[in-house]
Amino acid sequence: MQGVVRTLAQRSIRPSQALRPSLYRTWPAIARYNSTTQGPRTPSSATPTTPTASAVNTEPNQSTQTKRRWSGLRITLLVAKYTGFLIGSAAVGVLLIGAGVFVHDAFTYSERHLDRVPVSPLALNPKRGGPKNLPIAEVTLEDEENEESIKIAGKPRLVIIGGGWGAIGLLKTLNPGDYHVTVIAPETFTTFTPLLPSAAVSTVQVRSLIEPIRKIIARVRGHFLNGYAVDLVMSEQLVEVETVASDGMKKRLYVPYDKLVIAVGSVSSTHGVPGLEHCFQLKTINDARNIKRRLFDNFETASLPTTTPEERKRLLTFVICGGGPTGVETAAEIYDLCQEDIVNYFPKICRKEVEIYVIQSRDHILNTYSESISKYAEQRFNRDGISVITNARVKEVWKDKVVYTIRAEEKDKDGKVVKVNKEVSVPSNFVLWSTGIAMNPFTRRVSDLLPNQVHKKAIEVDAHLRVVGAPLGTVYALGDAATIETSVVSHILELVDEADKDKDGRIDYNEWQIMVARIKKKIPMAGPHLEKVRDLFERYDIDHDDSLTINEVATLLAELGNKITSLPATAQVASQQGKYLGHKLSKIARKEAILAANGISSDVGDDVVSKPFHYRHLGSLAYIGNAAVFDYQGLSLMGGLAAMYAWRSIYWSEQVSSRTRALLMFDWVIRGIWGRDLSNI
Repeated sequence: MQGVVRTLAQRSIRPSQALRPSLYRTWPAIARYNSTTQGPRTPSSATPTTPTASAVNTEPNQSTQTKRRWSGLRITLLVAKYTGFLIGSAAVGVLLIGAGVFVHDAFTYSERHLDRVPVSPLALNPKRGGPKNLPIAEVTLEDEENEESIKIAGKPRLVIIGGGWGAIGLLKTLNPGDYHVTVIAPETFTTFTPLLPSAAVSTVQVRSLIEPIRKIIARVRGHFLNGYAVDLVMSEQLVEVETVASDGMKKRLYVPYDKLVIAVGSVSSTHGVPGLEHCFQLKTINDARNIKRRLFDNFETASLPTTTPEERKRLLTFVICGGGPTGVETAAEIYDLCQEDIVNYFPKICRKEVEIYVIQSRDHILNTYSESISKYAEQRFNRDGISVITNARVKEVWKDKVVYTIRAEEKDKDGKVVKVNKEVSVPSNFVLWSTGIAMNPFTRRVSDLLPNQVHKKAIEVDAHLRVVGAPLGTVYALGDAATIETSVVSHILELVDEADKDKDGRIDYNEWQIMVARIKKKIPMAGPHLEKVRDLFERYDIDHDDSLTINEVATLLAELGNKITSLPATAQVASQQGKYLGHKLSKIARKEAILAANGISSDVGDDVVSKPFHYRHLGSLAYIGNAAVFDYQGLSLMGGLAAMYAWRSIYWSEQVSSRTRALLMFDWVIRGIWGRDLSNI
């Protein structure tokens, strides 16, 4: 012990400092040392006395307790330290954000005074013309505001009719300054339609799904007209537009174009069912608002003590006609509303009496998805108490009920089991109609103007999205308003003329290979069905003379066309078509001088500057009530909350702007913490 003290003294270290960490560990040895060298000491002595046997035995327990106290104190201090850091960081963050907002407001607010705004006299008093002698908007109010506007005013006129997925996809990929862009739409905003079922029950707010079109077209220095396109004069390249004046009177004018893009979407198909005026649809923001108002009005009326049990049952029965994604997601959202909010804020009987019906004409709901997904969705709905009625057709809709027919088995007079159409009536005060699409009125008008248009639901376009029968390279159509032609036999004369090199009226195998290459270029969707070229040739070579006659070629092409499936009328297809057309039109504008030098007009430059449109399926998804399903190239994914958050992430990333992404995120957080907005506004 004396040696240890001497060493500490030589190093100028106090014994108390060196021995403190190991004090309790070395205390018994120190006690034994003192007892042998110095003997016992009195309590008054300054030197520590030798511990007794009992004190020596209890010392390790005291040492452990002291260590624990010191450890707990250190943890407490550490938690307090980092808590302080967190609170301080949050406070600093709030102050910085507040300062940033203050600085932003200080620099963005200005008191600008516009004394002289140059406006062309033709913009204020347009000249008249056209078949109906209407005003022609050759010059807009913004065309002479600055030098850039004057420069763009001399560019080719690109008129886009519609403000949906196709139009927005085009506007976001078009190069600024290439065209004098004008957008004509009945709404001043574009809508993120996949989340309309969520907006209809206040899971998200409608403002989170819309983005003003004027903000989108600002990137391309475009112009906007709030109105409906009602007619088209192709001979003079004029679009007839109907607008509403301040006094409510309707007025019409012509808008000239060099290139026209029809992206007006579609309307719901009626299928000849009477009484659809009593149904709701879900295609616009106003539809979502009307549905929300009816839903909460029904719940409020059902809560009144004066409401009879029969009337309450009718008010709380919700019928969805159509088992596609829109119908399924709406049913799921209504169920979530009842489970998460109605049960907490309304009388419990209002939740107990709720019944939700999904009426589907096919064998399964979500019939465009894989069979496993359809069955999973049906099992989920059955578990949640949502009635799924398949192989049924709505016969008529009344103000207070829905009548549908379903195939059922009954015994006839002879005891034989026969299938009959059984009629069923469901009392209801809410019916959603979501069963297919039909032509928009303007689409119908354009189709009637062209003799080659025979499709019943959309305008036929070629692989470059050019309207079949219209002047080449001047009129395009995309989205729900268009369908890419799948008929190969209609081009038989052109194909035979190009492939029949020896002009003998027969197609040998080498000429058949030329024809296949031409078909793939003209109708790309036929490609997957033309992989086994030799097998097709031999299969339709009936007389086995190693050549195909015109009749054999016609039979082959007709059956080939029947195998080609049209693209689905989805937002995904419309968006890809819009982006494709935006890139292509920009290429045409950039290479206009090169095309002119080679004697090629920009109106027919599509084939030169761009490949045909090719659709790339990115998968289908649907929300089915705190769960989601995915279908991608045969790979099916079904799950609960994890899949639901993946579904949300995909839709969140597909938003039009950062503003709507932020609003959508806030809506989901608010619903999770405070619930939905239960007001009927």
